[in-house]
Amino acid sequence: MKLTNPGTVPVYTVAGPSSARPLPDWLARRRKRSQKQDADNPESFELLQNFDFEEASNCVRVSEDGNWIMSSGTYKPQFHVHTTQELSLYFGRHTKAENATFILLSPDYSKSLHLQVDRSLEFHTPMGCHYETRLPRFGRDLAYLRHSTEVLVPAVGLSSDGSGMGEVFRLDLERGQYLRPWQVDVGEDDAGSGLQGGIHVGAVNVATVAEYTHGLCAFGTSIGTVEFFDPRSKGRVAVLGGQEGEVTALDFSEDGLSLALGTSQGKISTFDLRNPRPLFQKDQGMGLPIKNLIHMKTPTEERKLLSADKRIIKIWDEQTSDLWTSIEPTVDINFVAHCPGSGMLLTANEGKQMHSFFIPNLGLAPRWCHFLDNMVHEMENEKTHTEAYDNYKFLTIPELKNLSLSHLIGKTNLLRPYMHGYFVAAKLYDQARLIANPYIWEEERAKRIKEKVEKERASRIRGAKKVRVNQKLADKIIQKQDKGGKIAAGILKDDRFGKLFEDQEFKVDEYSREFRALNPSTAVPGQEDPNAPDRYQAQDTEDESSEDGSDDEEDMGTTAKRNKDDVVMKISSRAQGGRTRDTALGLRIQKSSGRIEKPWRSEAVGEKEITFVPESGKKGRPQPAAAPAQNRRTDARRSASTNTFRKF
Repeated sequence: MKLTNPGTVPVYTVAGPSSARPLPDWLARRRKRSQKQDADNPESFELLQNFDFEEASNCVRVSEDGNWIMSSGTYKPQFHVHTTQELSLYFGRHTKAENATFILLSPDYSKSLHLQVDRSLEFHTPMGCHYETRLPRFGRDLAYLRHSTEVLVPAVGLSSDGSGMGEVFRLDLERGQYLRPWQVDVGEDDAGSGLQGGIHVGAVNVATVAEYTHGLCAFGTSIGTVEFFDPRSKGRVAVLGGQEGEVTALDFSEDGLSLALGTSQGKISTFDLRNPRPLFQKDQGMGLPIKNLIHMKTPTEERKLLSADKRIIKIWDEQTSDLWTSIEPTVDINFVAHCPGSGMLLTANEGKQMHSFFIPNLGLAPRWCHFLDNMVHEMENEKTHTEAYDNYKFLTIPELKNLSLSHLIGKTNLLRPYMHGYFVAAKLYDQARLIANPYIWEEERAKRIKEKVEKERASRIRGAKKVRVNQKLADKIIQKQDKGGKIAAGILKDDRFGKLFEDQEFKVDEYSREFRALNPSTAVPGQEDPNAPDRYQAQDTEDESSEDGSDDEEDMGTTAKRNKDDVVMKISSRAQGGRTRDTALGLRIQKSSGRIEKPWRSEAVGEKEITFVPESGKKGRPQPAAAPAQNRRTDARRSASTNTFRKF
């Protein structure tokens, strides 16, 4: 499934060329079957098995019981019957000629009537072609009167009796014979000649029957008129004229009081049978003949009208005459069928695959594919409506006129209507701008160069703003402003924070206990007094005792000496008979390790824990001099060894 129209009334393409890429013909049948059944393949979703034809499809209809779908196509001429209970192809059958249209005579597929392009009518049953008969002239459409079992076939050309009227052939299925045809005015071929076979020959194009209500039959002609016949009186009862172009589509509403007609110029009109004035008139926008008109109802009993030409399908609101939603397939449309009581639309088209569209706002999915409701619910939770217009530019109608694109409205899918304007394809918008203003590229280049220069100019180092108090905080805010911080830039200009940079009472003292407690990891720069010792750094006093090798009885203790807010820690030792000597903690650690280094200093501000083990006094006592080693004899006494060189 694919979301093809993400507007207020979403439309999902369940099957068709726009939802999945068809498998190539050169693949083997077994490989095709395996790829279609692959669950990991996103294109393996297939609502109906083999819902396609080799070249194109002509017509598709759904049976009354909803269990069967019949469709006809080419090439070779054939028709298919699908069963909705198994979601698969039930059977396919070839015919001798291409099928123009067909109707189902029974609630299921068992009896069907096919109008062929070779002027023949074929009756088909599950066993095959039951009977075939020949028409005097080419037929255009089929209609069925159930209460009298009559088939109506509008035909092309004038009657042979010289009356200058078109004919609607009547075939009585109960008797098995043709009845007297109904005469319909279709004009003359050649200005009073009354001959048949002209280029612009008159014809009865379409027929429709109000089957479940009053039973009137309506026939649309090539001269823009609609004639109504009553089957009970076997004659004409009313004529509706004044239409521009030929009448190509007709449809009665469910109550039989409203008639919708479409013309060859793409005009749509609805009439109340009690009033010759149209209720509303609309233009399909493409200028193409209308192929289908269908009256529908939503679950909330809102009346809608579907109109389709070969390019687009539009659904209108009958009460407000506003466009409700639209569907634009990638291929030309030949016929549209609606599954009654649901939001499912099936189309026969020029492509190999036939289309299936699902509109949740029109109704629930048919019972044979009820799982589509759950799939749509999941997609609505995950989808983003913006992705459909990534490559589109929104333009209003005045902007379209400035770019000379207003003539494309309603004629191409490059312009998608939305609210008070249109979404225009990005490529078309760029080309139209270039045509309207040939120097746009030079202007765009100059604009980009200017933006680049401004960006480089803004990135340069700005002079620091001088303030009375808290200069360091102001510099930090300006630095954030240079990086694009909008909030930081507003602080300096806000009156509520003015005193922070003007009043001495708001000065931030980085050497206070409170600042250091709140910012324990902040490195504080040098003290205000360069001669003052750092925090936790001991200071040696001028009174130092003389160093000697006598045993010292060390009394460990700490004294605190305050210099402003700094605390100086010292280790005091008192020698016997000597003066008190204060040794810095860092120097004492260095001396205990036997190394002379720089005084121990920490740049971090805050609490710090130091652990050391002082050496005992015995280790500090001077050790007696070691006895000198006994020298070898140097006298000239005779050696016991015979090696005289040992004396050297």
